Amino acid sequence: MLRLYDTRSRRAEPVLNGRSLRMYTCGPTVYRHAHVGNLRSYLLSDLIRRVAERHRARVVVCRNITDVGHLTDDAEIDPAGEDKVLARARAEGRPPHEVARFYEEAFLADSAALNIRPPEHAPRATESIDPMIELIAKLIEKGHAYVTADGSVFFAAESFPTYGEISGNRLDRLRPGHRVDGVDPRKRHHADWALWKPADRELTWDSPWGRGFPGWHVECSAMSLRHLGDRVDLHTGGIDLRFPHHEDERAQSDAAAGHEVVAHWAHGEHLLFEGRKMAKSAGNVVLLSDVTAAGLDPLAVRLALLEHRYRQQMNLTWETLRAADRTLRRWRTRVAQWAESASRPMSAGYVSRAQEAIDDDLDLPAALRIMRDLERDEGEPPGAKFEAFLHLDHILALDLSADIGKVPAAPPLPGGAAELLRQRALAREAGDWPVADRLRAELAALGVKVTDTPEGQIALSGPI
Repeated sequence: MLRLYDTRSRRAEPVLNGRSLRMYTCGPTVYRHAHVGNLRSYLLSDLIRRVAERHRARVVVCRNITDVGHLTDDAEIDPAGEDKVLARARAEGRPPHEVARFYEEAFLADSAALNIRPPEHAPRATESIDPMIELIAKLIEKGHAYVTADGSVFFAAESFPTYGEISGNRLDRLRPGHRVDGVDPRKRHHADWALWKPADRELTWDSPWGRGFPGWHVECSAMSLRHLGDRVDLHTGGIDLRFPHHEDERAQSDAAAGHEVVAHWAHGEHLLFEGRKMAKSAGNVVLLSDVTAAGLDPLAVRLALLEHRYRQQMNLTWETLRAADRTLRRWRTRVAQWAESASRPMSAGYVSRAQEAIDDDLDLPAALRIMRDLERDEGEPPGAKFEAFLHLDHILALDLSADIGKVPAAPPLPGGAAELLRQRALAREAGDWPVADRLRAELAALGVKVTDTPEGQIALSGPI
């Protein structure tokens, strides 16, 4: 059975509850293109889904779209600070909703190119304001939140004693954040965070506490409770979300439900590129479009990411991507060749070892090594290799069957060859064999081999 490392319990645990898996994945903030490091987080939830489904589990995934509420300064120095979507809209001179939809569609296109399956639920924050207001009202009613004079609503961190179990950042060890004018005087405790923020600008809504917008952290609680209920088997996200986002989200959801909502938490590690963290200032942000522009298959990114455990920090390089692209193309060619052989039962020993590795906290690197061993094993029938590779590709999702049945395209004829062929055809029709032979020699000099048949001449371009 599938086991994953639970960030909260600090150990690997089975995550399938019977024959179902309800999983929440923190989705993108749609104010820019997602880079390959961002996409690694969404690959994690896709792999979990695919493995769970191989175990015949019914998987229901909710992945939100943050199109409001994520401030440019996550430290909340200014609780009414600038929203990331609004900042991008101002920079691009476009309406905020247009900017959000553009980057949302770009994210979905990149996800599809990486064979990341779409979730069953993909709620947008701007379309989920009512559930957020209802959740905030419930937290106020239960004494877990309070309203300030300016219409802000804060979660009372001290009302949730187990705060910090995911990240280890306990309340008694947290130091106040730095503000220009000191600790926010509206807060009862420096670790409290805003659930609702007063503002009079675009992307604001009416609420019982005045016009404003929701805090980023409360969005995921409201959307997961609305679409998955108060019993969620697994919550995934990048390692950077452990604190404060997931700590705050857990506190909100559990305080509202009265019990532990999420059974397991799984986090993917950071991705470096050429040895450095991806950053615009460093000039090393790589988009999926950059990979395809370099002539590489987008699924080479997926394969390259599978070469490392999701909990390992990974250093991706252009050479790594080129190597993955070569492997991908070679495997597709092998599978197409093996498809021509008689079908055989798949190599059970190899497949079972690969599946055991995958079930062990998604040890995909080990599974890929086993597949390479199978590829080189001359004792295994080609038909058995074919069945094994396609079976494992249900999880890998590398489209390894893409080349089956494809006929290699003939290389284009060199310049001038078409005219020489036309002249030779006329010479043959006229019975002028010396001219036909001379033209054949000229074509050969261009690298074109001509074969005469009863139906006419066949020309193939390439080494002769």
